Formats: sequence, C-alpha cells, structure tokens
Amino acid sequence: MSDRFLYTTPLDPLAKPLIDELTYEYDSRYGSFYDAEGATKEMNRYAPEVFSPPFGNFLLLLRNGEAIAGGAFKKHEDPATVEFKRVWTHSAYRRQGLARKVLIELEEQAVRQGYSRVYLTTGFRQPEAVGLYLTNGYSALFDTTADPETIRKLPFEKSLGFGAYAASRAVVSATLHGAA
Repeated sequence: MSDRFLYTTPLDPLAKPLIDELTYEYDSRYGSFYDAEGATKEMNRYAPEVFSPPFGNFLLLLRNGEAIAGGAFKKHEDPATVEFKRVWTHSAYRRQGLARKVLIELEEQAVRQGYSRVYLTTGFRQPEAVGLYLTNGYSALFDTTADPETIRKLPFEKSLGFGAYAASRAVVSATLHGAA
C-alpha cells in the first residue's frame, strides 16, 4: 500500500471518479433541496482555475495510483484567509483517517502559500464532516445546539501557523539564526 499526495487540477482524469462520487453523494443527501439542478450545479459553481496556485490548490490522495481522497482550497475575500472546499474520501476507503490526512495536508499547503486562517462550510446533512472539523481544531461559527437543518450551511474557521509545517519552519529559522 503506497499513499502519496498529488497537487493537480479538478480537470485531471485521476480526479474524475472521486468528483463523480462526491456529486452522487451530494445528490443522495440533498437532492434538489438547494437547487432544482441538484449537486451538478454546486460542483460546477467554481471554475477549475479557482483551485490553482498562487491563490488556491487542488489535492488528491493517491493509493497505488488511484484517487482515494482529496480536497481543495481557494482564496477568500479576506486576503489572509483560505476557503476549503470538497474535502472528500471515496466511500470504499472511509474509516481510515484519510480525510484527516487530507485536511492536515491542505492546512500545511495553505500556510506554505501564505494563508493564516481557514474558513469552510459543510452541509447540514454531513455530520461526519462536522465531527471531522470539530475534532481537528476548527471552531463552529454557528450554534452547535441548534437543529442543523435550520442553519443549512454550517461555517467553521481555524487559525493556521501552529501545525507541524509551521513548527518545523520555526526550528529551521531558529537554527539558522543561532537561537537553537
């Protein structure tokens, strides 16, 4: 078993099966709740270039050459903030901690690209996503005791810069400057 990250584009053929399954999952959970066109409209809301450097990025987690999880980010209206989108694990590979791996890698890449804060939303019918974000240091920007259906889009935020990447950069910097 060989897992590796690949920074690419949503147009990469490796991404298609993962994106197709995510679209199906959104449709199965929400149907036409938000829009008559369902998940297809949501999945096409952003041009692929939005998820490209220098302001964004698109990540796949590959196992033996197959995309098993992924996620993306784009710039937010606040220049220090990045917005995470489409953090997703293929249904055949769930319960292995892969979404957490993707989340951490996206955070570290966001720091490398100069961001210091993450903003994201998830849908009210995605309790596993809510759990993922709450257990990984994200603050809910909504009343967690309220019925999620009354809120619909559940926003979260997290300050970056204190993760493994930032810590290793601090050690390197301290070493270079004689403080270590």
